[in-house]
Amino acid sequence: MKIIDVLKNKRTVSFEFFPPKKTEAETVLYNTINELVGYKPDYVSVTYGAGGSDREKTLEWTKYIKKNHGLSTMMHLTCVGADHAAVDAITDELKDSNVSNILALRGDVPAGMTEETMSSDFRYACDLVAYLRKTRGNDFCIGVAGYPEGHPQAKDIKTDVENLKKKIDAGGDFIITQLFFENSLYFRYMDLLSKNNINVPVVAGIMPIINIAQVVRFTQMCGATVPQFLIDKMDGKSEKNQFMTGVEYAVEQCRELIEQKVSGLHFYTLNKHGATEAVLDRIR
Repeated sequence: MKIIDVLKNKRTVSFEFFPPKKTEAETVLYNTINELVGYKPDYVSVTYGAGGSDREKTLEWTKYIKKNHGLSTMMHLTCVGADHAAVDAITDELKDSNVSNILALRGDVPAGMTEETMSSDFRYACDLVAYLRKTRGNDFCIGVAGYPEGHPQAKDIKTDVENLKKKIDAGGDFIITQLFFENSLYFRYMDLLSKNNINVPVVAGIMPIINIAQVVRFTQMCGATVPQFLIDKMDGKSEKNQFMTGVEYAVEQCRELIEQKVSGLHFYTLNKHGATEAVLDRIR
């Protein structure tokens, strides 16, 4: 089923997973999927490594989840370093596997790749969206990424929203946001989108902070702002206390988003189920 068709009729709940690199990590993901499938997600997504480095694993897990759990799946597809032939091969395989949802991304530039070695077929995500629409028509529902605090590489939030509009105008069906921890930033973002005539569904990216170490990783990884009072509340506390504090904050965050008619909640699970389960048990 295409995600956009679900979004037209209800608020969605979805989960993101990433392909494990080690055998023991695969067991963890198997267990996580088995636990979370009971929450009947509207769809799940599987990430794609820089420059397509996890391509085969991504395809494998996307097809596994669809075949063995009957869930609607969305494969992340990055275009940096890819050419038309590579994208054609991937979309052929997705179509053959009855996967009808793609999250179209530029992706992180792999180490060692330069402007000279990058493919000239795709420079930005909007190029990938346009190519998918040109070559595949409506075979796929195409999601794109949004950044409530602005993309780290964008000059400013205004420029980033202008780039987002290019992706939507090229054929993007809906938006999934980068994780954020302050709803005021999301609401400001929604106002900006409205002013720029971007009116497709916007799904909120949620990741409960369950320990202080995550704060450093999040801010370095994507520039997400973590409220200082939340850091202060978790600092120096036990693992259990930090976990419960982070879950409670995420619960309140989700409740406010639901009250404001958010199109969907997309949980970045980190291939673990505990925090996501704890939040969903409280808000459902």
